[in-house]
Amino acid sequence: MTPKGKSVLVVEDDAKIRRLVKVYLEREGYEALEAEDGEEALKMFKQFDPCLLILDLMLPKLSGEEVCIIIRTELRSTVPIIMLSAKVEEAERIQGLKMGADDYVTKPFSPQELVTRVEVILRRTVQNCRKINYRGLTLKPLKGEIHYNGETLALTHHEFRLLYFFMSHPDQILTREQIVDELYPHQEKIVTERTVDVHVGKLREKLRYDGNHEIIETVRGMGYRFVAY
Repeated sequence: MTPKGKSVLVVEDDAKIRRLVKVYLEREGYEALEAEDGEEALKMFKQFDPCLLILDLMLPKLSGEEVCIIIRTELRSTVPIIMLSAKVEEAERIQGLKMGADDYVTKPFSPQELVTRVEVILRRTVQNCRKINYRGLTLKPLKGEIHYNGETLALTHHEFRLLYFFMSHPDQILTREQIVDELYPHQEKIVTERTVDVHVGKLREKLRYDGNHEIIETVRGMGYRFVAY
């Protein structure tokens, strides 16, 4: 039985690597879908709506970078993405994260460790997949959609995840450190807490406030709070 009824799309042009990852995923009960190039990956993504992508950067037809950008911008999906690459430089990892990847694994890698990373990400992202409603905001996590008073809001990948994190913890104070851990897992040394302030500022600009009360409230010296009522 597939954990939580979810599937993983493995996008890798090297058939041996792709099938090895598939074997390890299926051992843990996941449904593993396969794609060998970027164009096929997008077709399968639209058709099967997987819960996570394992995405190689160096792909025929469309690169992994192009696939990631299309998923995040054109399709506006927040589906978790783990990038695979032989490039080990820090700049490459940062670039991958900026494009919207949730994790970055360098080759060669341990298939078991990769599956563990899949489990960790899915445990965090699918445990609250229900639709959330607060103060005119309706957020649909799996669809990557957010509506405010009936209108669709255009949010970036990180803005959507940030709002989802806030709405999943209504009226709770969330520290900048907690938000960094949520938005950039495993990348504590790369991302500063100042990045959180930038994301919150941009998100506030896109949200309209009711009366004099902000939806995202600054708690001085502590962090931020989503005011649900």
